[in-house]
Amino acid sequence: MFIQIEFQSDVPIYEQVIRQIIEGIARGEMKPGDTLPSVRSLAADLGVNMHTVNKSYHELEAKGIITIRPKSGAIISSAEARALSPEQLRQIEKNLKPVVAEGMVLGATAEQIEHMMKKVFADLQIPAEGV
Repeated sequence: MFIQIEFQSDVPIYEQVIRQIIEGIARGEMKPGDTLPSVRSLAADLGVNMHTVNKSYHELEAKGIITIRPKSGAIISSAEARALSPEQLRQIEKNLKPVVAEGMVLGATAEQIEHMMKKVFADLQIPAEGV
């Protein structure tokens, strides 16, 4: 697993870790049942505080993406365990709304935004069917 932290970014470090783990799972670089590095190990590798990585892992667990087991560590949840709930779907829509609104204000058409979404799916190697 390769995570690169941009210390000058406006995005908090814990959020960068979350995003990159999610992208790694979406790309198939990490599969259900795989164990993430220990909090201590990943923090040392990234040069960040253990509490930062711990916060990332707990956020991922709250989203249902990983399961944290004492003595076993953080394990990527199965696709069945990650089944999208209506609340998660609403949260994704809520997160997308400001990005889409910004695009609209800057003059992007619905077709351009749809094309960008398909490109993001393609970049993550996920079939864009149904988009």
